[in-house]
Formats: sequence, C-alpha cells, structure tokens
Amino acid sequence: MNARGALGKYGEDLAVRLLEAAGMTVLQRNWRCGRTGEIDIVAHDDTAPGGPVLVICEVKTRRTGAYEHPMAAITPTKADRLKRLAGHWLADHGGPPPGGVRIDLVGVVLPRRGAPRAEHVQGVA
Repeated sequence: MNARGALGKYGEDLAVRLLEAAGMTVLQRNWRCGRTGEIDIVAHDDTAPGGPVLVICEVKTRRTGAYEHPMAAITPTKADRLKRLAGHWLADHGGPPPGGVRIDLVGVVLPRRGAPRAEHVQGVA
C-alpha cells in the first residue's frame, strides 16, 4: 500500500469509529461497482427520525495544508456518482430500508501535531 492509500485507510478507520460511536452499524467498506466507482462506507442508521436509513458515506482525508478542505470534495459530479453507486448497491441488496437513503461525508484533517479532527455531515447529496 502506498502512502496515499495508507492515509485513506487511516481516515476510513477513523470514520468507521465515528459512525459507530453515533449508533450506526457499518455494513460494508470499500464496496466496488465495476468501473462505476467505490463506496467508502455503507452503514445503517437506526437512530434516524422516520425509520432506519441506509447511509452511503464518502470519506475524505487531508493533511493540514492540503489544497482544499475535505468538505469541499463533494462536487456535483461526485454527488451524482455517489447517487448512482447507491442505486447499484440497493439493486444488489434488496432495496432501501423504510427511512430511505442518505449520503453523508466524513472529513478527516490530520494536523502536523496533535489529534486528527473528524467531521461528519449528514445529507450532503
């Protein structure tokens, strides 16, 4: 694994811990759909108002001083890709739960010193 892959895996590991601490159940990590792309984390949120929600979670990890903040990573093109991937995942796994589907983002910033900072934003797309 190269340095970029290790950084991404570290951020995803932090994101999984953050989502689980918020009461979510992680169903799958790094789900690939051919050349369409990959979903970083698929989770189930039983605490959502309106019933259980399937969460498609994109994780972006950056070091301090990177060109853009991780939260700027969800462009309209990326949002469309995540929606298509969510549709493929649902087709492969029996459809949406009663509460529907939500696309979230976890942004992780790794400072030069100190603990990493992770931010979870729900419903980004």
